[in-house]
Amino acid sequence: MSKVMYDYTKSVLERVSFDPLLFCKELEKAIKALLPYEMELLREWLLTFTIEKPELKQYLIIVNS
Repeated sequence: MSKVMYDYTKSVLERVSFDPLLFCKELEKAIKALLPYEMELLREWLLTFTIEKPELKQYLIIVNS
C-alpha cells in the first residue's frame, strides 16, 4: 500500500504545528487512521520534527502509548 495517508498526516501536522493544541488533536486523529508500520514511520519523523519545536515534544507521549 502507498504511503498516501502517512504523507498527508505529515503535511497536516507540519501545517498546524504553530498551535500545540491543534497539533495534538491532529496527532490523535492520525493514530486512529494510520497503519502500524505507518505509525512507526510517524514516530521517527516526529522525533526529528520536534527537535526544532520543543513545545511539541510533550505530545510524543501520545504516539508512544
